[in-house]
Amino acid sequence: MTVRTRFAPSPTGYLHIGGARTALFSWAYARKHGGVFILRIEDTDVERSTPEAVQAILDGMNWLKLNYDEGPFYQMQRMPRYKEVIQQMLASGQAYNCYTSPSELDALREAQRARGEKPRYDGTWRPEPGKTLPPVPVGVKPVVRFRNPTEGVVAWKDMVKGHIEFSNSELDDLIIARSDGTPTYNFCVVVDDWDMGITQVIRGDDHVNNTPRQINILKALGATVPGYAHLSMILGDDGTKLSKRHGAVSVMQYDEDGYLPEAVINYLARLGWSHGDDEVFSVEQFCQWFDLDHITPSAAQFNTEKLNWLNNHYLKQTDNAKLAGMVRPRLEARGIKTGTTPDLAAIAGLYKERVATLNELADAAEVFYIDLHPDAALLDAQLSAEAIPALRDLAQLFSSVAWEIPAISAAIKEVIAKHGLKMPKLAMPLRVMLTGQTQTPSVDALVALFPRAMVLERIEKNLAKKSA
Repeated sequence: MTVRTRFAPSPTGYLHIGGARTALFSWAYARKHGGVFILRIEDTDVERSTPEAVQAILDGMNWLKLNYDEGPFYQMQRMPRYKEVIQQMLASGQAYNCYTSPSELDALREAQRARGEKPRYDGTWRPEPGKTLPPVPVGVKPVVRFRNPTEGVVAWKDMVKGHIEFSNSELDDLIIARSDGTPTYNFCVVVDDWDMGITQVIRGDDHVNNTPRQINILKALGATVPGYAHLSMILGDDGTKLSKRHGAVSVMQYDEDGYLPEAVINYLARLGWSHGDDEVFSVEQFCQWFDLDHITPSAAQFNTEKLNWLNNHYLKQTDNAKLAGMVRPRLEARGIKTGTTPDLAAIAGLYKERVATLNELADAAEVFYIDLHPDAALLDAQLSAEAIPALRDLAQLFSSVAWEIPAISAAIKEVIAKHGLKMPKLAMPLRVMLTGQTQTPSVDALVALFPRAMVLERIEKNLAKKSA
């Protein structure tokens, strides 16, 4: 049997980290087994579903490179099929019309709670042998309910959580079509999984309570019941449920914040799954190694520091020219034109060891292309009386030396020796003049990134300010 998995988000919001992990695990399982991965958009919540959210899901899948083999399928386009199956179930007695009004249901549940009972539908309109149903009320449009078994249990071996079972007596008759005829979520999912031949359903554990109802409907339809794997939730850095305040707004926010998709994929793969002690691995390795046996049933905890560490690793592995291509539009979005000099690829190469994100790399590169005005207090603190004449001599040497690291380094050392200074006394004010910062890569490599004229101009301008 060909493995067929699906990712079925609801477009009522963006693709968040939890959804992205579910998509990744479903995708990887299909890839591991040479199967088919399907994207299905569950857009039956018409009031909350938006085209923007649909596009955000597609954008997120594309950015993460989670390519799907079939789809995207949209539930709203499959309404005739759902209604066809509902009519078949009504005709076979597997479903029935229920005329209990919402207000009657509310009163029923309130009375059950008052008696200490679990609120549930009481089966007033459920047909039974020898039972006389109430007269059909005039002008009331019924809902359609699934005739759930009343005895026995529904059980499955969850591929993450192990054996799970529910007593059928605990499950009331689920509404599968509303009074306006539109089918409900749990019913649409069942028909979709049936029609699409889904063999493994990998989803969040917030769906565990839906599973017994869906299994019973599948069995009633004579459909093959897929395997189920329910993934535990992801907690934030602070141990609470991941939410917007943790930055979990959208997968695409990670793109905006300067993370690489390879790093996010690698990080998501380790949220609740492991392959020995391996922390860093390619997508290809992940697909080879992935299985459901090594997914922990306990909640995974998001760790921003670990994500930053991984992103730095992937930045360091990325070609400098490719990094420049990623950083340039981030600078242009700030209104900064990069041109051909200084060389953005060379800047990326020097700084990529020191930054966690593309945005931090853009921050570092920005100072090479703007009219820089270092903080006056910071410059004053570094620009000692003994450093000023040394910097004037250094500017003189810089005006004629070969513009490459060995010659620049030799010039700096010559001035230090001449003035009897320690390296920081000269390097620190030079860093501040050139970048506005005291922490930079090696000062000779830093200087070499700038055009000669720009270095001389920044030294002269800042020394003039000090003299004034």
